[in-house]
Amino acid sequence: QVQLVESGGGLVQAGGSLRLSCAASGLTFSRYTMGWFRQAPGKQRELVATITSGGTTNYASSVKGRFTVSRDNAKNTVYLQMNNLKPEDAGVYYCNTRTVVAGPIGPYHYDYWGQGTQVTVSS
Repeated sequence: QVQLVESGGGLVQAGGSLRLSCAASGLTFSRYTMGWFRQAPGKQRELVATITSGGTTNYASSVKGRFTVSRDNAKNTVYLQMNNLKPEDAGVYYCNTRTVVAGPIGPYHYDYWGQGTQVTVSS
């Protein structure tokens, strides 16, 4: 059973930093692309950053240059370093990975999510 457990959220002043962690289990972690999403109250969940099995990273334009995603395959953990935080960065941050599973009518993508960690940024 795949499990993703986030940690590291909290309250920080604007301009401050936080480092989120996501510990994964139940999968061959090094083979999977990992993603960080966030959801603010009343808004849709949005993709923040991804890192492939080979270490290629991509970022939403709103966080590029401020956030850094990284992974430690030996620890089965993905990180999100968030610098120069802004009030609009606040929300619940979720770790995600996607796999292909065999369904009754063919293969399909299945998303795994962590429970989320709250990030609050005071202005």
